[in-house]
Amino acid sequence: MRELVLGLIQTHATDNAADNRARTEKKIAQAAQKGANVICTQELFATPYFCRKQDPALFDLAEPIDGPSAQMLSKAAKDNGVVVVGSIFEDRGGDVYHNTALVFDTDGSLMGLYRKMHIPQDPGFEEKFYFTEGDLGFRVFDTPFGKIGVLICWDQWYPEAARLTALKGAQVLIYPTAIGWLKEEKKELGAAQHTAWETVQRGHAVANGCYVAAINRVGVEGDTEFWGQSFVANPYGEIIAKAPEDKEDILIVPCDLKLQKDFRRIWPFFRDRRIDAYADITRRRID
Repeated sequence: MRELVLGLIQTHATDNAADNRARTEKKIAQAAQKGANVICTQELFATPYFCRKQDPALFDLAEPIDGPSAQMLSKAAKDNGVVVVGSIFEDRGGDVYHNTALVFDTDGSLMGLYRKMHIPQDPGFEEKFYFTEGDLGFRVFDTPFGKIGVLICWDQWYPEAARLTALKGAQVLIYPTAIGWLKEEKKELGAAQHTAWETVQRGHAVANGCYVAAINRVGVEGDTEFWGQSFVANPYGEIIAKAPEDKEDILIVPCDLKLQKDFRRIWPFFRDRRIDAYADITRRRID
């Protein structure tokens, strides 16, 4: 079996995009030196989490898929001989913008992209103002080290997204993320919110027989305290690596793809699915 070693880069972001890119590039090299071969950034790594408010001027932060962030990610992949997954604010042209993950192969070539499918709209997470829903569907990338599926943040809450990506062959589900506590909610709901976030993703790992990796940011931006705690869960839902709540970190996590394959044989959830009984899942609600 091929060996897939994840490198998850949990860091902060400033208003200086060039600085964010330079720091991330160094951390990609550090992760590669530590043995990672599939290295992933947090969501929107080149900027602060600007979706905390609605401001038309912030569309100026967007980049095309061949912009400076993509160029850095491509170079880092090639220089280190690794696969790199990076999340950007994509300017598609024609006043259409997406929250997009780019996947670069070990030679620096663009394997493809995934555009975030589920777009939230909540206080402090005003994403529908900025992002058009993804139109590429759920995607899997056959890297030299294994098959990865890439989803983004709010996609984490949807079992349908994880399932469809796994059905396409993903052995690892990767979620670049930007999630945190609002100041007024942390005392009462903070622990519960984090538990829900972690638990639902561990459930995706079990239900789909795959590894799940979530890469979050740290730091306080406005009234939002990002909670870090990036983690990897194995197909049994066990957390096998976890970053701190309030510090930058690079997680290096080997993923045993033989364990992943054996899990699906021992727990044959895909075999026992009643696909003849699921048509109603495409309805908004069932009355």
